[in-house]
Amino acid sequence: MKKLFFLLFITSLSFAQNANRKFESFKEVNNALEINTSDGQYIFKAYSDKIIETSFIPNGETFNPISQAVVAVPKTGISKIIETPSSINLYTKGIVVSIQKSPFQIVYFNQQKLILSEKNGYSKHKHIPLENVKGNIKADSTEVLQFNISPDEMLYGGGARALGMNRRGNKLALYNRAQYGYETHAELMNFCIPMVLSSKMYAVHFDNSAIGYLDLDSKKDNTLAYETISGRKTYQVIVGDSWTDLISNYTDLTGKQPLPARWTLGNFSSRFGYHSQEEVEKTIKKFEDDKIPVDAIILDLYWFGAAMKGTMGNLDWEKETFPNPEKMMSDLNAKGIKTVLITEPFVLTTSKKWQEAVDKKVVATDKSGKPFTYDFYFGNTGIIDIFKPDGKDWFWNIYKNLINQGVGGLWGDLGEPEVFPSEAITAGGKADEVHNVYGHNWAKLIADGYKKDFPNQRPFILMRAGYSGSQRFGMMPWSGDVSRSWGGLQSQTEISLQMGMQGMGYMHSDLGGFAGDYFDNELYIRWLQYGVFQPIFRPHAQEEVASEVARKDIITKAKAKKLVELRYQLLPYNYTLAFENNQKGTPLMRPLFFEEPNNQKLLTVCETYLWGNDFLVKPITKAGVTSTSIYFPKNNNWFDFYTGKKQLAGTTSTIAVVEDHIPVFVRGSAFIPMIKTIQNTSKYSLKNFDLHYYFDAKTTQSSGKLYNDDGTTANAFEKGAFEILNFNGNVNGNVNGKLVVIKLNAEIGKNFQSSDKNVTLIVHNIKVKSVIVNGKTVDFKTVKNNIEIPISWKKGTGVEIKIQL
Repeated sequence: MKKLFFLLFITSLSFAQNANRKFESFKEVNNALEINTSDGQYIFKAYSDKIIETSFIPNGETFNPISQAVVAVPKTGISKIIETPSSINLYTKGIVVSIQKSPFQIVYFNQQKLILSEKNGYSKHKHIPLENVKGNIKADSTEVLQFNISPDEMLYGGGARALGMNRRGNKLALYNRAQYGYETHAELMNFCIPMVLSSKMYAVHFDNSAIGYLDLDSKKDNTLAYETISGRKTYQVIVGDSWTDLISNYTDLTGKQPLPARWTLGNFSSRFGYHSQEEVEKTIKKFEDDKIPVDAIILDLYWFGAAMKGTMGNLDWEKETFPNPEKMMSDLNAKGIKTVLITEPFVLTTSKKWQEAVDKKVVATDKSGKPFTYDFYFGNTGIIDIFKPDGKDWFWNIYKNLINQGVGGLWGDLGEPEVFPSEAITAGGKADEVHNVYGHNWAKLIADGYKKDFPNQRPFILMRAGYSGSQRFGMMPWSGDVSRSWGGLQSQTEISLQMGMQGMGYMHSDLGGFAGDYFDNELYIRWLQYGVFQPIFRPHAQEEVASEVARKDIITKAKAKKLVELRYQLLPYNYTLAFENNQKGTPLMRPLFFEEPNNQKLLTVCETYLWGNDFLVKPITKAGVTSTSIYFPKNNNWFDFYTGKKQLAGTTSTIAVVEDHIPVFVRGSAFIPMIKTIQNTSKYSLKNFDLHYYFDAKTTQSSGKLYNDDGTTANAFEKGAFEILNFNGNVNGNVNGKLVVIKLNAEIGKNFQSSDKNVTLIVHNIKVKSVIVNGKTVDFKTVKNNIEIPISWKKGTGVEIKIQL
C-alpha cells in the first residue's frame, strides 16, 4: 500500500490536471462514487473488478444515462471507497481509481501499476476539422476528454482502418464512411469505434455515439484525446490478465456475439450482381455440376430493380426478372442453399415505396417536419428513420415478409449511412448525433425482429457499418469496397485483427477484392488461400471479373475448388472457434502478441497471425513470392500443415512458398478435428470424423474440444441442445520409452440427441510400438510419419488410447 501511495504522489506531481478544476466534495450513492468539482460532477461506477466507468457532467448539464454500446449493469459490493487527507480512492480487486484533491487529478492503476491518468480531463475547444472530414463534421467547438499515456505504449483500436497495427501518432476521424477502392492505407472507413487498446493491456472505451475524433498522440506529447461534437462524457477503463481476458471483459460490457448458423462458415456465391432468377439458378447449377461446395447465394441490388439507379427503396422483387422468387428460394432451400438479399436504408423518391414511406411518416425529416430528401449516386432519396418506432416496424415488416417467402439472410449495405446530411433529423437525434450508430441500430432492428417473430432461427446479418457492441446483434462485418489488387489484399489481416480485438470477431473481406477490373488469377488464388483461415468465406466482386469459384477458368477453378473443400473439412474446428467467440468474445483471428504479450517485436506484427489457438498462418500478399520469413512462437513447436515438417519454438525460419497453398502451421500437441468434404453444411455430421493430434515431445499435456449442435437453432447451448467433445493428451516417460495417453470424453446437453461416432485418430510425427484402446490392443495404419487409429466411440462413454513409442 505504501508503494501505491508513493506512486500516487509522484503521479500528482507529474500530471497536474486542469488548474481551474477544484475538488469540493464527495459521496457514495447506490455504490457509485460522486465527486463534485467547481465545474461539474464526476460519477464512478464499477461494472466488475476489471471495468470502471467514469462520467463527467459539466455544470448546467443533465446526465444522459442511455448508452448505445453498453449492456452490462454496474455491480454492487465489488468496490470500496477510502478517503485520505489528500485523496479519494475507489478500489476493486483489479482497478484502483485515485482522485487527488489538490491539485485535482484522476489516476487509474491496475495491480498497483499506473496505466492512465486524466490530463486536462474535460474541456471545450475550438473545432479544427481534419481535412478528410471537413464537409462532414461541422461544429464551431467540440468537447474533449484528454489523458496522459506513457511514452512506450503502443495503441490499437479506433475501428476499421489500414494504418499499421500500432496506430499511435494518428488523429482519427470518428465518422463512418466508405473508402472506395482502398489498398494499403485507409485513414477512415466504415466502422469508427471509439475505443483504444494499449500494449500495456488495458482499454478505454468512450461511451458516446456522436461523431468526433480520436487522437492517439498525434502531437507526440504523450496525450490520448477523445473529441466530440456533443453527447455523453462517459468512458470505461477496462483491464485484463491476458489479451483474451481483456477482450472478454470488453465484450461482457458491450455484449457477446451470438453463435451464427453453421452455414455461415461455408462458401458463398456472391457478385455484383445477379440480374435474374435464371442467372441465379444457372450459377448454382455450375457449383453442383463441378461438385464445388456452396451454402448460400447473395443477390445484389438487381433483385428489386433492373436498373442500377432509380429503384433503390423498392424493397420487393422485380417480377419481370424474378418471376417466381418463392419457388426459386424453395428449390434452393431444398438443396441446402440459402438466399441472402441486399437492402439499403434509402427510399428513393422514384421508388415504388416512396409514397407509402411518406404517408406512414417513416423517413427522416427536415426541421419543419417534412420528409428530408437529397441527391446521391442512386437518385433523389429519403432515409428510413430506424430510430422511430413506426420506421423500425415498417422496415422489419418488409424483412418479415421476405423471410416468410424463404429468404435465409439479410445484407445491409450503405449503412454508414453512405450519405446522411447534417440537416436530417431522426427520432434519435440529428444526423450527426446518430450517424455512427445508424448501422448499429439497423442490425438491432433485424436481430430484435428475429427474436420476436423467428425466435428459433439464427439470423445472418451482413453489414459494412456499425459501432461499439454491434457484435451482440450477430452482425457479420466486412471491410468494404477493397481494391482488387495486391495492395488491397495486404491490408486485410490488419483490419480483421484490429476489429477482432474490438469485439467484431467476424470481420472479413470480399475474397479476391471488389473494386476495379484487375484480372490476376494468382491474386485471386492467394486471396482465397487466406480466406480459408479467416471468418467468412465469401468471394465477391464487380461484374467485370467473375468472383465465383464455379465461374473461373478450368485451371483456376480446380485450384480454388481445393480451397473451398479445405474450408469445409475444417468446419468442426471453425465452428468450435465460433462457439468460443460466443462464450468468451475471443477473436477468431488473433495477433501473435496474444501468444507472447511481452515480446516487443510482435506488438506490430499483422502479416502472420493465429487462426484460433492452434493454426499459425502467413498469407502471401505479393506476386511471385518464393520464400518468406516466419517467427514461430516460443510456447510450442510448430508443424507444417501440409508437409508435417517441424519448426522449433521461438525461432525464425525462411519458409519456401509454393503455388498450391500459403504457409500454415499447427501448434505442437494440438487436436484438430476435421471432416471429409461435403456439398454444403446441410450434410454436416460427426458420425464420422478425423481427429488429428500433433504429437510434440516438448509439450507433455494438452487439450482440445469440439462443439456441436444442430447448427441452426438459436441459443442451442443455453437450451442444452449441444454436445462438447473433449480431447486430452498426456506424454509420459517410462523404462520402455514414452507413453502417449489420449482421452476422449463428452459433455452432452440434456436436450441433445447424441450419436455413436466413428473417429479416425491421426497422430502426426510419431513412430509407434503398440496401441491400446480401452484396454485392448488394436491394429493401426502407418502413413509416412503418421499413424491412423480407428476408434468406435459409443455415446455417453469415454475412450482411452495408450500409444507406446
